[in-house]
Amino acid sequence: MALVVYLKTVTELRGKGDRIAKVTFRGLSFFSRVLENCEDEARFEQAFRWPIGSQVDGNEMLEIQVFNYSKVFTNRLIGTFCMVLQKVVEEGHLEVSDTLIDDNNTAIQTSISIEIKYQTMDGSVKVWSDGEFLDIPDDCDGTFQFETDSLLSGRSQGSGASPGRSVHGIPTFRKTGKGVFSAMKLGKTRVSKDGHKKGDDPAILDAENLDRKVMRLGGGVDHDTISLASVTAVTTNVSNKRSKPTIKMEPSSWRPVDYQISVTVIEARQLVGLNMDPVVCVEIGEEKKYTSMKESTNCPYYNEYFVFDFHVPPDVMFDKILKISVIHSKNLLRSGILVGTFKLDVGTVYSQPEHQFHHKWAMLSDHDDITAGCKGYVKCDIAVIGKGDKIKIPHKANETDEDDIEGNLLLPEGVPSERLWARFYVKIYRAEGLPKMNTSIMANVKKAFIGENRDLVDPYVLVQFAGQKGKTSVQKSSYEPIWNEQIIFTEMFPPLCRRLKVQIRDSDKVNDVAIGTHFIDLRKIANDGDKGFLPTMGPAWVNMYGSTRNYTLMDEHQDLNEGLGEGVSFRARLLISIAVEILDTSSAEIMSSTEVQIEPVSNISESATGKMEEFFLFGSILEATMIDRKIGDKPISFEVTIGNYGNQIDGMSKSSSAKKKKEDGGESEEEESELIHNSSDEEAEDDEDLTSVPSTPPMKPVITDRNYFHLPYFEKKPCIYIKNWWQDQRRRLYNSNIMDKIADKLEEGLNDVQEIIKTEKAYPERRLRGVLEELSTSCSRFVKLANKDQNLSGRTKLDKERLKSCMREMESMAQQAKTIRTQVKRNTVRDKLKLVFNFLHRLRFLADEPQHSIPDVFIWMISNNKRIAYARIPSKDILYSIVGEEMGKDCGKVKAVFLRLPGKKGFGPAGWTVQAKLEMYLWLGLNKQKKDYLSGLPSGFEENKATKGTGIQAVPPISLVYNMKQVFQLRAHMYQARSLFAADSSGLSDPFARVFFSTHSQVTEVLNETLCPTWDQLLVFDNVELYGEAGELRDDPPIIVIELYDQDTVGKAEFIGRTFAKPLTKMVDEHYGPPQFPPQLEYYQLYRGNCTAGDLLAAFELLQIGPAGRAALPPIDGLTDSDRGPILPVPLGIRPVLSRYRIEVLFWGLRDLKRINLAQVDRPRVDIECAGKGVQSALIQNYKKNPNFSTLVKWFEVDLPENELLHPPLNIRVVDCRAFGRFTLVGSYAVTSLRKFIYSPPDKTTGANNWTHTARLANGYMALTNGTSHSCPHSHPISHPSGDIVVNMDPEPNIKKMNTVVKIDSTTDAVVKVDLNEDEMDKENEKKKKKKTKKGEEVDEEEPDESMLDWWSKYFASVETMMENLRAQEAALAEAEEREDLEIAAESAEIKADDLPVKGTKLKEKSKDKKSSKDKKKNHEGTEKPPKRKVDELVVYNKELEIEFGNFEDWLHTFNLYRGKAGDDDDHNVVDDDRIVGRFKGSLCMFKLPISEEITREAGFDPNMGMFQSIPHNDPINVLIRIYIIRATDLHPADINGKADPYIVIRLGKTEIRDKENYISKQLNPVFGKSFDIEATFPMESMLTVAVYDWDLVGTDDLIGETKIDLENRYYSKHRATCGIASNYSVHGYNVWRDPQKPTQILAKLCKEGKLDGPHYGPGGRVKVGNRIFLGPTEIEDDSGLKKQTEEHLALTVLRHWEEIPRVGCKLIPEHVETRPLLNTDKPGIEQGRIEMWVDMFPMDVPAPGSAIDISPRKPKRCELRVIIWNTDEVILEDDDYFTGEKSSDIFVRGWLKGQQEDKQDTDVHYHSLTGEGNFNWRFVFPFDYLMAEEKIVISKKESMFSWDETEYKIPARLTLQVWDADHFSADDFLGAIELDLNKFPRGAKTAKQCSLNMVLKEHELPTISIFKQKRVKGWWPFVARDENDEFELTGKVEAELHLLTTEEAEKNPVGLGRNEPEPLEKPNRPDTTFLWFLSPLKAIRYLICNRYKWLIIKIILALLLLIMVGLFLYSMPGYLVKKLLRV
Repeated sequence: MALVVYLKTVTELRGKGDRIAKVTFRGLSFFSRVLENCEDEARFEQAFRWPIGSQVDGNEMLEIQVFNYSKVFTNRLIGTFCMVLQKVVEEGHLEVSDTLIDDNNTAIQTSISIEIKYQTMDGSVKVWSDGEFLDIPDDCDGTFQFETDSLLSGRSQGSGASPGRSVHGIPTFRKTGKGVFSAMKLGKTRVSKDGHKKGDDPAILDAENLDRKVMRLGGGVDHDTISLASVTAVTTNVSNKRSKPTIKMEPSSWRPVDYQISVTVIEARQLVGLNMDPVVCVEIGEEKKYTSMKESTNCPYYNEYFVFDFHVPPDVMFDKILKISVIHSKNLLRSGILVGTFKLDVGTVYSQPEHQFHHKWAMLSDHDDITAGCKGYVKCDIAVIGKGDKIKIPHKANETDEDDIEGNLLLPEGVPSERLWARFYVKIYRAEGLPKMNTSIMANVKKAFIGENRDLVDPYVLVQFAGQKGKTSVQKSSYEPIWNEQIIFTEMFPPLCRRLKVQIRDSDKVNDVAIGTHFIDLRKIANDGDKGFLPTMGPAWVNMYGSTRNYTLMDEHQDLNEGLGEGVSFRARLLISIAVEILDTSSAEIMSSTEVQIEPVSNISESATGKMEEFFLFGSILEATMIDRKIGDKPISFEVTIGNYGNQIDGMSKSSSAKKKKEDGGESEEEESELIHNSSDEEAEDDEDLTSVPSTPPMKPVITDRNYFHLPYFEKKPCIYIKNWWQDQRRRLYNSNIMDKIADKLEEGLNDVQEIIKTEKAYPERRLRGVLEELSTSCSRFVKLANKDQNLSGRTKLDKERLKSCMREMESMAQQAKTIRTQVKRNTVRDKLKLVFNFLHRLRFLADEPQHSIPDVFIWMISNNKRIAYARIPSKDILYSIVGEEMGKDCGKVKAVFLRLPGKKGFGPAGWTVQAKLEMYLWLGLNKQKKDYLSGLPSGFEENKATKGTGIQAVPPISLVYNMKQVFQLRAHMYQARSLFAADSSGLSDPFARVFFSTHSQVTEVLNETLCPTWDQLLVFDNVELYGEAGELRDDPPIIVIELYDQDTVGKAEFIGRTFAKPLTKMVDEHYGPPQFPPQLEYYQLYRGNCTAGDLLAAFELLQIGPAGRAALPPIDGLTDSDRGPILPVPLGIRPVLSRYRIEVLFWGLRDLKRINLAQVDRPRVDIECAGKGVQSALIQNYKKNPNFSTLVKWFEVDLPENELLHPPLNIRVVDCRAFGRFTLVGSYAVTSLRKFIYSPPDKTTGANNWTHTARLANGYMALTNGTSHSCPHSHPISHPSGDIVVNMDPEPNIKKMNTVVKIDSTTDAVVKVDLNEDEMDKENEKKKKKKTKKGEEVDEEEPDESMLDWWSKYFASVETMMENLRAQEAALAEAEEREDLEIAAESAEIKADDLPVKGTKLKEKSKDKKSSKDKKKNHEGTEKPPKRKVDELVVYNKELEIEFGNFEDWLHTFNLYRGKAGDDDDHNVVDDDRIVGRFKGSLCMFKLPISEEITREAGFDPNMGMFQSIPHNDPINVLIRIYIIRATDLHPADINGKADPYIVIRLGKTEIRDKENYISKQLNPVFGKSFDIEATFPMESMLTVAVYDWDLVGTDDLIGETKIDLENRYYSKHRATCGIASNYSVHGYNVWRDPQKPTQILAKLCKEGKLDGPHYGPGGRVKVGNRIFLGPTEIEDDSGLKKQTEEHLALTVLRHWEEIPRVGCKLIPEHVETRPLLNTDKPGIEQGRIEMWVDMFPMDVPAPGSAIDISPRKPKRCELRVIIWNTDEVILEDDDYFTGEKSSDIFVRGWLKGQQEDKQDTDVHYHSLTGEGNFNWRFVFPFDYLMAEEKIVISKKESMFSWDETEYKIPARLTLQVWDADHFSADDFLGAIELDLNKFPRGAKTAKQCSLNMVLKEHELPTISIFKQKRVKGWWPFVARDENDEFELTGKVEAELHLLTTEEAEKNPVGLGRNEPEPLEKPNRPDTTFLWFLSPLKAIRYLICNRYKWLIIKIILALLLLIMVGLFLYSMPGYLVKKLLRV
């Protein structure tokens, strides 16, 4: 079927201009050719053809847009013509003329004339339609859509051009060897060849022609503004009946891999609890490791390092939970009290940048009480290292403590610091389709005796999450269990565990067995964005896959049921839902425990998961080839299953819901198989009762060749069909399909861009722009498509939320793609490519649908009733939709399916060999849509149905019969292969290729002993019969499979690798000629499992044999070689065009040759071979005495292809010449790419050009100014000749430096001002300060005392600089990214980027040299920071030196020689050290002949040396090697206690130095500080090994790790790696010049070697080298402080900028320290630690160097801290008095230095303090050793009584003071404490009143002091403790005085402890009540009466007196009254 539109004319156009038309149907747009300078009429006369797989609906639209074409700007729309195709569908042919409409839908005068033809398929019926179609969105901004291969094309077949048949790049690339290096060239199609169809000319705009036209029309074209989409217009005529096969065979994620997890527990802070003894436990999976216990502290310091080793598959590793717990007072007898835990999964760590968390705080929480809040913090480093992972370990020296805990929490980016508790509800409803699990033998016995036949499975569901497990009840004997239970987990949200594991298990008395496992990734069911949603899922069915359903007692594939590996069969499906509820921990009724709970839930309705629909699966096997010969002797059938439908074992049991829909036929398996095989005789059944046919009839295979068989499916192709019932959740799969297709298309486009860049073709930026344009359009289209069908039943909350978030993502992606498209320029292509790859990852992530619906389809090959091999096809890939974008990518297409062995059998070599290759057609859709199910099959078949008669239209065929067949000849031009896998023990292979096409196969000849065979052979396959329509076969021929094997003399040939190709097809009526024919050679990537195994260079063409027979085919050019017999060479038009090259080889020497067959190599020779020609080196007469060659340079001439990418590899072989003319192969190496050895003549230009070309002064931070603008800063400006460039190293104080670049005019004198790095500035400023001081203008600021400085000062200052640089780089990178994001956002919002707030300048090009990256610090930044100490620095490289300097292969290259069979490792980047048998040192140089005479005429040109002029001679040379070892970090523990006792071993040649007696006890970060001298002779001793061993008291010492350094390459390198060049020249002090040659001598030697003029030293501090003039200081200070004149500074200035010298300049190695990884062969590819070191080399024939620099570790300084406790106040009162009930406390103060708990000191007790006041006048004295540089206390002590020797610990200097209440008969009560960091603690308050809790809470805001600077300090500090709510409370105040003295000062001024002599303190004036009651009760009573109860007693006495008086008054009153009355 096809729709053809013939665009005739467009008339009534206004104005004059270039016109172009765009024709769109079903989203696939074609562009017409450009008509130039049209006036009122544009005659296009052009046809466009859409091949379509489904009927055209009458409602569909055709759209034609006409534009005014512009080369530079976007095209302007003239008008649009839209037409509904109803009339076309009815009539099939239509001619139309109509007017266009404009943007406002108003008709305009312009009219269009077109003709439309619609060819339908014969006998087709009206198509059933649901859902409306959407038009492609108008491109409002006028940008073109990407027409080459629009993603969202033709609705029926996925994309109009199948993913495998895109037009690749610009079509004209074909001429320049298109497609080199493509991974799979499956129809990266050529331009349409429909020339034989009338009027259907390909509309191609040749990019080159277009450029020419543009130039001709005036105005240059800016390629940076044109997208590829807008300059090419291609109509492809592709019948997309085939989909792209996948080439990778083996599922790699289940292979066990080595992992190493290192955890450093540094310290803990703010632990909740009183006076704790905390231990930290690190637990990963089942393994636990503990730190040591720290006594009486809430903030212990550990700095302990743990390593866990694992050998498991990646998914198992990443699901393991890493738990960090703090336990209080754990010991041997008790397990201790858990304070709090923190947990995350290993996958979270691995997904971090660099796979690590560094110096982060883990927040502890109590899982038994979720209301309790934070329980403290543990600071740790966690790193997960897989094989080959390179981890950037931040430098360990003098780390500053990150006090900002909240800002450095151990959480992934994007997770909020305040995490809340949440409940995770996992509801388990029911399961279906469980297999029989009769693992119990008793079940069979019961059945046999009693006849009881129950379901043989007792299922329950186990859910694991975040280290916790929950399980449902067991449902006895049920294949369809119903649980209706929910499992509730309580965990922090967001959780740091990414996957939830749901497993159905079979309960068994002996052993529970897994039935199936499913993992739910929480990231896929939640969204953490602003409009995000909490994790939610379902209710939805999840499908479980695992081992085959046939039951055996011992299931060999049981691992698959546990979720390890790709399931090979459907096991069950489970209905679950997940919901999350955030808890309010403050509410009272909440349950505080996190224990897993199980609760019942109500049942859910049948319809909740969607409406049950009947689906129909149809398949046809068109070809079954490459069947493994082991199974070729028995009949073979293929079974297809979907869920349990089609399964022959128990597949007839339909799900309960399906039973309701349709009653089970109930026929037995025998009846059904009879029905299948005798179906032709059966009566037809009604469609309702259609029986499924799930398997093909058994058939005996036919032999193809020695290895493979095929099934004779010639014209008759067997079919299968299965009816199945599922909930209708197609929308999920549709959305997933649309995104997958966008991602596939994007990936293909990005691969194209990468290939264009790799092959250095023109305009990759255009292709990238096209890709982005297409992405933007596709994303917009998704939003429209996905938005329909909103109201389907069974839509879950996740469906709705996912749809919203996907649409948001796609909208933003469309917007960003548009923005990035505008930013793509030639120089930004690579950066933008990285950004676009992020889009690809996002798309893939979004496309993965977490809620399953239809299970996957399995295809099994069954032979002899055994299941042999399988293929698994996701159901979404074959799902049908009437909208093309939604359709599965393989639906209704022929797919090459490769069957593989199940489970572990499929690992390794067995998994790489194909068990069978099927060409299979599959279609899955609703039963009511099944009218379309045959539409995608290759045309030309008749249906063979199971029944005869009428009315059976709907019955599917059981086979297809093809009457139409075409005969072809396939020509396979097998040219060469390279970089093949080494399959033999010699390290080589004997490769041959086997080519399979359809049922044919042929082999090339075997080429012995090579990894780079050039077969140059044409394989001709005659009379290849292919079934189907000719046109379809032309566009979509079957794929060719090419397999490479290694021929073995005995046994079967060994598999090397496989690749696929699609041939270029020529039909009878096509012309054989350019541009398509003859085909070009292309590279095809070979795969071995998942690994690449080399490349194949070949071309394939398929030529149709017409009626005239083979005589009419193009002749095969070239005669057969007489010496090659019948072998045909590749014809001339296809083989590459050759040119004459000369290859010169530098033979230097051989190194480290291993024994061959136990015999030593004695007389080796090197053979070089390339393209059949070669040269041999001179023979080394005695390898032991001198392994160098006597003749250095030899050459040979060879014919090589013009195209560099087609150059054959160059083979290097080393043979040992034995007696009697025998030769033994030692090892070989293949140089796959000769490009880097191609000679390019030096640039002869001089002056400014040369300067701009080569100068990279101080990494671009320089001021280039015109010579006239500044005269030299010295008083006498000196004139210098024209073209000289002055480099001024003396900065002018009054001129602010700017990073400006001014063009240098070579005719003027130019001065180059270089921003100095800080060292030089410091030096200069120092001088200025001194000068100023002399004049009396300014006082000299404090300078470090030279005598105080040592090498370590320099080292620590340098490390600090390196850390600053790294931070600055990270900040600048982040800033650049932020700015880019802002720009993107701004452009989306149409703001100009210039208006944005600029936070800082973007990071310039990353500097290689850390030192120079330090120069990047801007001046203004420098002023903000406090000034650094003025210390000369060196460069600290945090990697190996050779990485920084290109392996020192500037002229001498090292080639590893391999021997032995290659390992089958997934990661080929890891060098297989076991196979390396030696190294060849030499080099290559190749150039085209003839060579220019200029070079040979040069003065001093030695013709014997060829291009290798001025290289040193290779005679043996004696050298003094001086190795400095500084320290090792993160060593792998070697002892049981988790520590190691490391020492250094150095090996060079036969010399070995073992520094065993100086081992460092129990240390994983030892500081060695040693230097070793070795005398060596190059070349015999050139490989230095530095190893770190672990000392053991008993047994042999273990190797921890070692590093190897090739000293010879360093010695001869032009970078001068013999001795690093210091930053400054000093003759004394810590920075003394250590090279025996002074800078002037080094410079003179370099100038002489480079044939440079100079150096010429001039007055005024200048030196001229070549045409450069450098300025610098000329004075030096000697030991006595006198100034002398010297030229050394000037020479050093030149040396430090040597890379700017034209022609010979290169960076000279600075004084440095390099960091090298330590490796161990037992754990290949995983670092075992790192070592910091450097090597100096001094030739023995020059003056001897001075003694080695002293780098011995700094000895800690002995100090004494005296602490006087004067008083306490407001201490809380703990005791109640027995007699009086009053509150009091018996106070004493305890103190110690951290790490010295055993040296605790207590004051005496202040008894019975009633006010909290205590008077002590008590002195503590703490002696300790202190390392000033690291700010740590050094403690040496034995770890336990069993320890052999002392262990050294470095601990921060912290003083702990505690206040206690003394009790006589019970334990003392802890009241409060304070810990003071002696390096920075808050200044004490002057009075007790001013002392408050804020001194602890707001410590960061208060000014701090250091006792090491202050020496003496006195004041009040608060004691604090935590109350019941874990809040800090004030529990007292202490007045203390701290005094720090050195040992000398302490000896001069001794003091006593407590109040003892000498210098006793006076006794405190304590109140008397402190005496005890029983000693002086009267005194105590008096004190009580007088002091406490005085006023009370007075009040009582007064009251008593008053009472007596009243009593007396009352007593005497009556008497007096009587007396008064009676007047007595």
